[in-house]
Amino acid sequence: MFGGIEFTGQNIAFFLISLFVIACGVLLLSLRKVLYMALAVGGVFIGVAGIYIMLEAEFLAFIQILLYAGAITIMMLFAIMLTRHDEIEKPQKVTAHPVWAAIAAIGLGGIILYVTKFAGLRWPSPTDSPWEGQDNVKLIGESLFGQYVIPFELVSVVLIVALVGAITLANKEEK
Repeated sequence: MFGGIEFTGQNIAFFLISLFVIACGVLLLSLRKVLYMALAVGGVFIGVAGIYIMLEAEFLAFIQILLYAGAITIMMLFAIMLTRHDEIEKPQKVTAHPVWAAIAAIGLGGIILYVTKFAGLRWPSPTDSPWEGQDNVKLIGESLFGQYVIPFELVSVVLIVALVGAITLANKEEK
């Protein structure tokens, strides 16, 4: 036991998936080639889908993989392939010191762990869920078309306006 956290299989899997997401995020920020950055983003998206699965939100994990890891990453790769890039990429000068950044990140993580351990905060457990035993797709549908119907409709109007604006801009560029 470490600070109220038991080392069960689920917690170890969560820590490993979280470590994978953080590693892909660090790779995303540190890689030089855009293609590798797009692959790192795909890794982040897949890791987040794994966390959704652990939270028993399978529908959100499916949407995460379908939309983000699939469509968005493929769109980024097509954009990279269809645009011109110089064959020789200029090396960028690193202005920040990665060692100091790592020390600061570890220090901040230590402070967060210290505060959560000694502030009397309780780590949530999977049995604390108010929706235990209910279908999350059904709950999402009931929430979207019940309590959140007005924001849902406003988002749909904003998306339609954005689509019309994009079509208008595309038609003006052709003329």
